[in-house]
Amino acid sequence: MRDLQTVLGELPELTELSDDNVDIVVRLASEEDVVPKHPEGFSFQFRENSLGTQLQIIGKDDLGLVYGILYFTERYLGIHPFWFWADQTVLHQERLTIPIEPYESSVSKVRFRGWFVNDEVCLIGWKDSYPPSREIWEHVFEALLRCRGNMVIPGTDLPKSGVHFDVAAEMGLWITHHHAEPLGAEMFLRAYPGKRASYQEAPELFEHLWSEAIEKQKDHKVLWVLSFRGQGDKPFWENDPSFDTPEKRGAMISKVIRRQYDLIGKSVKDPVYCVALYGEIAELYKGGFIDLPDDVIKVWADNGYGAMVSRRHGNLNLRVLALPERGDTGKHGIYYHVTFHDLQASNHLTMSSGSATFLKKEVEGAFAAGADDYLLLNCGNIRPHVYTLDILRTLWNEGTIEIDSHLEQFVRNYYEEGHVSLKELYRSYTKAAISYGPNPDDLAGDEYYHHPARRIMGHWLQGKGDETDERLIWATGEVSFAEQVRSFARRCEEGLAKWNNWVENCDKAIYILGENDKKKAIDQLRFHGALHRSGCEGFLWLCHSYAAYSKKQYPQAFVYASQSLWSYEEGLHVLRGSEQGKWEHFYRADWLTNIESTVRNVDTVRRFLRMQGDSPEFFLWYKEYLMPETEKHIYLENTHRNPLSDDELARRLKVYFEKSNQA
Repeated sequence: MRDLQTVLGELPELTELSDDNVDIVVRLASEEDVVPKHPEGFSFQFRENSLGTQLQIIGKDDLGLVYGILYFTERYLGIHPFWFWADQTVLHQERLTIPIEPYESSVSKVRFRGWFVNDEVCLIGWKDSYPPSREIWEHVFEALLRCRGNMVIPGTDLPKSGVHFDVAAEMGLWITHHHAEPLGAEMFLRAYPGKRASYQEAPELFEHLWSEAIEKQKDHKVLWVLSFRGQGDKPFWENDPSFDTPEKRGAMISKVIRRQYDLIGKSVKDPVYCVALYGEIAELYKGGFIDLPDDVIKVWADNGYGAMVSRRHGNLNLRVLALPERGDTGKHGIYYHVTFHDLQASNHLTMSSGSATFLKKEVEGAFAAGADDYLLLNCGNIRPHVYTLDILRTLWNEGTIEIDSHLEQFVRNYYEEGHVSLKELYRSYTKAAISYGPNPDDLAGDEYYHHPARRIMGHWLQGKGDETDERLIWATGEVSFAEQVRSFARRCEEGLAKWNNWVENCDKAIYILGENDKKKAIDQLRFHGALHRSGCEGFLWLCHSYAAYSKKQYPQAFVYASQSLWSYEEGLHVLRGSEQGKWEHFYRADWLTNIESTVRNVDTVRRFLRMQGDSPEFFLWYKEYLMPETEKHIYLENTHRNPLSDDELARRLKVYFEKSNQA
């Protein structure tokens, strides 16, 4: 009704009566109807009535009806899946002309397909209310339904008082669970603070929580996640170190999963089960140490960067294939990331650095290996990731994707003009990403410029410059700290040139667009490149600052730290510039990449550096480098002791050193 009113400018009349004199009928199928036999199917049928011809949207079941309605609004009204998140301009029409062509939906490639709304800090901080309100969740779940998704993990460890679960269920979605919260049960240490989280010691306490979760959800559509990890999403043996062999660990996980399986089976009719083969559980399963019931969907996970291999843990990166082996029977699926948060190099605020071709190869490869019963997609905060989410929408429905034609259609769906140049920007975006390792997925997202930078600053100011920073070996190898800093500097220097070029091309393309498209292109494209560029530049200047500090060139190091600060501040300006209209405050809870934290850290470095030679008067560098020679020896202290601010001193010293270098 909303979509019809938006396009036609008038709210249509809605009736629940069986009335022959209507244009469109929306209903569930009867036995006589021609409708696809697969779950969630729908059809468009036509029949003559007193008005002429009537369109009937017929759903096989509830979700079939929903998909039929949404397909109608997309096909005939031009409302595309991410209309809200991509700020689509919906065109007004005087009338709708619908060809009288019956239509039957096709079955989706993946049976269970949906989103994990994870690391959703932007959704949390967007509005003043916490947890996120019904209004926010309705927009999230509508977009998922428009993608023909049918399942969701509605948020990460949100308060049980939130409406996220209820809204998802009301809108017809299957509910599933985080692998760290099996069965959707309350975390043990939250329910029993102070007790030891050991199933071996207190099985009845764990089972009480599981039974509570089953009772609460048994009347909903649920994909029950069976799992056993430790508190805080880590291996359980970190809480229970007596499990010191793979055999012991696998036996306990198998026992717990079988118990969860039996508890659900006693209370739920025809339950659907899945097990997340994530992290250590995948390794134990591949080693033959875990025994699973035959009818459980085994869910394999990518490494967070889109490659179907085991994820990197600190500096350990085994890259073991995370897909079923030949002969591994039963049902399989995948948990896949288009956004990730790992305190290393992931993309959180920006689009995935992996190309569409790379995503196609990995996901189609998973399907070919038999992992096509389930696809759970880590969608993050949705708005920054609409292009990648649209790629995965096509893959989970069609099973394959033609990259060029998909991009052509995506750009035409959300932009009115400039299609050729916009397509090239989407294509070239991933080519600008910093490659920090030998693998095709070793590409830097926005967190690369912030988490490693803050580690470097902490290591530096703690006086550990003569020690390798163990936390950065994943990116630099086992070299001295000075060489670690130089390694980041080299990569950022290469990356900055590419991001400068990409943003310059973006600005040229945006300049000729109309106002509607211009704003969208800034928010949906330039935003990402500008965050990369500002972060890359800020990190590079920080590395230069450390190099100058190491040579005891403190004024120069101070200037470089200031330039780092100004570059990182540009990232904050990019966030604020994207918060117009309905998006006001959208990025105010940037707690994960946390650009503001990086700015504060660099400011601390700058203050530290000024103390290395300008303290305690904070006038000495001004006197040495900036004061005219005619004044240096005759000035009166009482008229020249108002110290310059850090910014002002840095700007004037920057000019001085630039002129000195030219001389």
